[in-house]
Amino acid sequence: MRTTLLLLVCALAACESSKRQLLKPPEEQAALRAMQTRAFDTTDDQKAMRAVIATLQDLGFVIDDANTSLGIVSATKLDGGMVRVMVTVSRRGAKQTAVRASVQSGYKTVTDPATYQEFFVALSKGMFLTAHEVE
Repeated sequence: MRTTLLLLVCALAACESSKRQLLKPPEEQAALRAMQTRAFDTTDDQKAMRAVIATLQDLGFVIDDANTSLGIVSATKLDGGMVRVMVTVSRRGAKQTAVRASVQSGYKTVTDPATYQEFFVALSKGMFLTAHEVE
């Protein structure tokens, strides 16, 4: 009985230890999040959402779902395999809007900085054109 109780206590302690590890974000996650996020000097979330959708379409993605009230866009591209992207648009402070893109190829999160840079360069151009009402 004591051995069973001791094993149970040890198992619970191990579970608690592993939970703490899961809740602790590793440096890699912070670096990935920084790579996936850009801030834009605008407070017009609707224009930002339209720019995100237009940018994804320009890059060959098909929009699966777009919810402007939640600020979420998901899209898919078949390019030698399935590439999925989820973009969130949210207010950051009083003068900025944050855009975060998460790209998956198959079942793996893309961690190549060039992928995110390509998206954000195209989005920046789209946001500039939208802000200056250039068609």
